[in-house]
Amino acid sequence: MGEQRRSALRFAEIHLRNWRNFLSVDVPLQWRAFLVGPNASGKSNFLDVFRFLADIVTVGGGFQEAVLKRGGVSRLRCLATRRNPDIVVHVCLGKSNGEFEWEYELHFSQDKRQQPIVKKERVIHEGKEILGRPLEEDRKDPARLTQTYLEQINANQAFREISNFFASVRYLHIVPQLVRDPDRSLGRKNDPYGGDFLEQVARTLDKTQKSRLKQIRNALRVAVPQLAEIELFRDARGAPHLRGKYEHWRPQGAWQAEDQFSDGTLRLMGLLWSALDGSGPLLLEEPELSLHPEVVRFIPQMFARIQRRLNRQILVSTHSSDLLRDDGIGFDEVLLLQPGENGTSVRPAGELFEIRSLLEGGLSLAEVAIAKTQPQHPEQLSLFGDF
Repeated sequence: MGEQRRSALRFAEIHLRNWRNFLSVDVPLQWRAFLVGPNASGKSNFLDVFRFLADIVTVGGGFQEAVLKRGGVSRLRCLATRRNPDIVVHVCLGKSNGEFEWEYELHFSQDKRQQPIVKKERVIHEGKEILGRPLEEDRKDPARLTQTYLEQINANQAFREISNFFASVRYLHIVPQLVRDPDRSLGRKNDPYGGDFLEQVARTLDKTQKSRLKQIRNALRVAVPQLAEIELFRDARGAPHLRGKYEHWRPQGAWQAEDQFSDGTLRLMGLLWSALDGSGPLLLEEPELSLHPEVVRFIPQMFARIQRRLNRQILVSTHSSDLLRDDGIGFDEVLLLQPGENGTSVRPAGELFEIRSLLEGGLSLAEVAIAKTQPQHPEQLSLFGDF
């Protein structure tokens, strides 16, 4: 296990062309990355690139399904696109801060029937190209270009490590109402919004499940000091539930099921469980929602401990200055998204001279990053209704 942790892959760089909000992006990625930007700047769409790659290699998915799931090529293509309309996703994978071990590059567009078509697919291993499409066979039979080699078991043997890595990507944005819904797990599997969250807990091996719930309880006591125990149980119908025992004025305490948990408690439970479940990159959207600011401040430290233990890359979108207040967050870990006439730009905070100057002047990274991405005239919202 220790060797596996030391050799874990991560996304080291990403290059995008014509992807949703982004006309052109070339940016390095660290083991942690905090995406900061105004509303509608593209934070979710940036994270969706990694979900897209995972969807290509997921059983029951594939290139066609991954594109159509997002509304087709025309919905994916950046509105600022003028020339060279192909959508390009190019990621570099590494195991340390050194040279890249793998590169995967995909260019795609659509044919006259609006069917997604692979225009170019490349795989590079340690600097040597081991796949370059289109091949001669593709030119003779263009229908082959409706699929990537990445998704085909009989074609990806030489670079299956990439396919397995993409398949390990996990996205989480817990919606507490879905967790509380009694029919939450019907037809859902690995639902990123928490519809089958309790089923995921229930499917885990008993020993692992109890160990994780104990770790979650210990962490939750920072936010909920009265919480003494957490356990899983099934009701008369066989549906799984979580319940927590709260220290109370009664000698035996009081039990509450998940339908009585606060939104913040459920979201934090989901966040902690997902951090412990899996080994691939973890994508999180606004983990600060429904949480007390003093709890939010400790989330980056939790991520740091997870990475020391599991070598797991974590990419987070946030609007929270409390989350960015951690002194351990580096310049290169904060990515600033700034909309413009030619799409949204993405740059590490450390590359901006203005930000470095403000930090040297005594401002914190949190103050500078949030100020740099806040709306220009938010006070105009107060005028709503004056018409």
